[in-house]
Amino acid sequence: MGNTFLGRIFLGVCGKMVQNSSVTNLANAKFDKEYTIKEVKTEDEEIKSFLFTLGCYEGEIVTVISKISENYVISVKDARYSIDKDLAEAIII
Repeated sequence: MGNTFLGRIFLGVCGKMVQNSSVTNLANAKFDKEYTIKEVKTEDEEIKSFLFTLGCYEGEIVTVISKISENYVISVKDARYSIDKDLAEAIII
């Protein structure tokens, strides 16, 4: 049970689960707002290592500057990078 219900609201009246409106990853983040990275969630060590070299690791501050098509321009440690949607979804905030 524990983590299954994190970030969700139970509606007792109709018995349905609905996703909470809080942001979960960079793909859902608002522009020009600072977020703290909680985790880089991927099974692929190459992706995790690549994001680490950009400065994307737990506790670091990240900001989504813009989105162009399926690419996100992010700011990490006073640098800007363009990452694709898969990478943005791997960064949990």
